[in-house]
Amino acid sequence: MAEDQSTVQLTVYFGYGSNLWHSQMKERCPGSRFIGIGYLTDWIWFISSRHYANVKRSSTDVVYGAMYLLTKEDEERLDRSEGVPNSYVKERHPVVYLGDEDLGNLVGDHRVVEALVYVDPYRLTAGLPKPEYIYRMNEGIKDALKAGIPKEYIEKYLRPYIPSFIHTSIPN
Repeated sequence: MAEDQSTVQLTVYFGYGSNLWHSQMKERCPGSRFIGIGYLTDWIWFISSRHYANVKRSSTDVVYGAMYLLTKEDEERLDRSEGVPNSYVKERHPVVYLGDEDLGNLVGDHRVVEALVYVDPYRLTAGLPKPEYIYRMNEGIKDALKAGIPKEYIEKYLRPYIPSFIHTSIPN
């Protein structure tokens, strides 16, 4: 018998790296649903020494991301994709939600929702992205801009690590 969708427990997930790319999320988590964008206050985005996106506390910055609803099965699939618990750990943080779903508590003019965020607490120094990650991040950046993440945010935080194309040079 099919499970009643009204009783399925869904997790609100905040993706800030290559999971900005909607196609990648649909491949990783077929039952996921994109619900809009949001941001974490007092965090900063960077590429870690592991060569993938990470976030860490910063009192003067914000991290924008894509927000999705995940089924239990999709959360388990995402855990595997993200390498929990060796690459990232799962945390819950308040995210200012800028979408249209009726989620979270109204705080001022915005809804704040406790969202699942994957964080690497071990590798907090900056590094360079893997070449394959640059491609995935650029696809995610396209979707992020279409969804309303400010271009100024992309330019300030992501572009110093993620070039808009990969330079290749031919030796003389």
